[in-house]
Amino acid sequence: MTYSNIASDPLLLTPGPLTTSVSVKRAMLHDLGSRDKTFIDLTERIRLRLTSIAQVEDTHVCIPLQGSGTFVVEAMMSTLLAEADKILILANGAYGQRIVKICARHGINHEVLEWPENEPVDPVQVSLHLSENESITHVVVVHCETTTGIINPLQEIADVVAISGRLLLIDSMSAFGAIPLGLASDKFTAVAASSNKCLQGLPGVGFCIVSKSAIQNAQGNSKSLVLDLHDQWKGFELNKQWRFTPPTHVLLGFDQALNEFDAEGGINARHKRYNENCKVLVDGMRSMGFETLLPDAVQAPIIVTFLMPADPNFAFEKFYDELADRGYVIYPGKLTVAETFRMGCIGDLNASQISAAVDCVREVIELMHVKSGAPS
Repeated sequence: MTYSNIASDPLLLTPGPLTTSVSVKRAMLHDLGSRDKTFIDLTERIRLRLTSIAQVEDTHVCIPLQGSGTFVVEAMMSTLLAEADKILILANGAYGQRIVKICARHGINHEVLEWPENEPVDPVQVSLHLSENESITHVVVVHCETTTGIINPLQEIADVVAISGRLLLIDSMSAFGAIPLGLASDKFTAVAASSNKCLQGLPGVGFCIVSKSAIQNAQGNSKSLVLDLHDQWKGFELNKQWRFTPPTHVLLGFDQALNEFDAEGGINARHKRYNENCKVLVDGMRSMGFETLLPDAVQAPIIVTFLMPADPNFAFEKFYDELADRGYVIYPGKLTVAETFRMGCIGDLNASQISAAVDCVREVIELMHVKSGAPS
């Protein structure tokens, strides 16, 4: 494969990395020194823009961190929880379970409240559990679980947590920038997200938006050097510089992606486009007999999980390869409850491109002699 022609890149129907605009790619074609004023100003601009998107400019700070989204989720957990704290993990998918693993590795005192992967978190159960367990100080929830594409009822959960007097941490990796948090600044302590999801930047940098009081009180909590958000924040406060070599090119691309986010019309406009993409995808796939794992009421317009067809002629590897040969990359399933595959709705994609992808699915299943996408 040659990478000399951007136009030949496949379209990524995935939850990230995802398809980026040509202008975001071109923005990276510059070298900047990490201590140069231009780069320092760029970092500060990004930090302020992200707190603005969350509508918490006055109460929270944005702390960017090198690495994937999981890096910043681990940093959030290990920095903001002190030895005396105990967190309730609300888990209904692989990313909630990943937080469980993070807590176990760091020796963070935790409990887990679980739901099946195809069911949203129930705020009533959360409220009951908190009322019966006074030792819990924090709660963490995944906003959109990309295991299935399910959207959890964040506002209701935040209300329950606030009423109980606990602090809320949010993994909004696959939702931030397209699905509004819809929360007042006093309803959450921190939210973790990434440049390469709904903000349509590049992989390589995550960020945590943290209340000023929480980060000020977090000194000494982290047992990690590189994942210590308090130390990272202190560095930015001291001289506006990163502690360790930052992904300069990724941040150049991210700055341009944020320009395009603003030009499109922000969260509402991006949510509208993703919703349109999702409708075209789901309607088209259902017309061929494919069934979605989730009902429409809890389906986020981020990534859609489809049940594997029962037709014996269907083989996912063949299906995947044929779509990739036609310029569309999809995702395998990540479930324990059913055999599935996933197709994303986000990135620099529009409804006509999603429609073309659906047409390719129709072409491929005809090639494979699959009569229907219906599951067993």
